[in-house]
Amino acid sequence: MAASTSTVFPVTALGPEAASAVERSTRRRIDPASGRALEILGHAIEYLTDECVHEGGAAWLRDGRVEAVQLLMALNRQVYCACPEMPTLAERIRSLLHARVA
Repeated sequence: MAASTSTVFPVTALGPEAASAVERSTRRRIDPASGRALEILGHAIEYLTDECVHEGGAAWLRDGRVEAVQLLMALNRQVYCACPEMPTLAERIRSLLHARVA
């Protein structure tokens, strides 16, 4: 079975179509390929940010590594947001009740 996670991203980081999903915690069904991509992207982001901490961060503003981290983070959000949303417990109960009444 695929893993799921809950994450909230800043509205400014996502497009307007994703703004409503950002306002609440969204659970998504993450397939193994997407999970692996998220894991690899997360490790790359962590590696670059750790490198920044160890170097003091001043050189980062000149050599483009900040943009690299921002690009990796955008790709991470893109992969995550492409995964289908899981219905909340209330939505599942409502759907069950609606199916029984109809």
